[in-house]
Amino acid sequence: TEMRTLYEICLTTASLVGYTVARKPKSLIRSKVMADETTFGLSAIEQIAVNAHDIERAVGFYRDKLGMKLLFSVPPNLAFFDCDGIRLMLSLPAKPEFDHPSSVLYFNVDDIQQATQTLSARGVQFEEQPEFVADMVTYDLWLAAFRDSENNLLALMSHVPKKAS
Repeated sequence: TEMRTLYEICLTTASLVGYTVARKPKSLIRSKVMADETTFGLSAIEQIAVNAHDIERAVGFYRDKLGMKLLFSVPPNLAFFDCDGIRLMLSLPAKPEFDHPSSVLYFNVDDIQQATQTLSARGVQFEEQPEFVADMVTYDLWLAAFRDSENNLLALMSHVPKKAS
């Protein structure tokens, strides 16, 4: 079932970031056949980990301020959100070497001005207001940047269509 699969993913993820977890018998875990070595290549991102120092505070920020869908949480160390089919995992650093800011995540939005206004009204503090950054021939690329409750840098990105002349 879907819950069992999510549970297995949670256990696997927790162990990858350094947490000790109780495991189900291997017979319950589905195996995947790997493509042959000549055709194998990485392409699809399934999950992105973002460090948090206070999971409750971070869940409130991502759920209430950013409006992201909370899939499930494993208090007190983990919470998982849906990011248009990619899982976003908030986790406490399990070891000192894992305690660092996350990579910058760029959220694609249709209307960067409206998205900035909406998030600002929810209390998100922008470090950089929407700004034109590049002419991409068929559209203009715009960016805006803000920090989450854990001080990770996040950004909005918008492909603004060119106006017909």
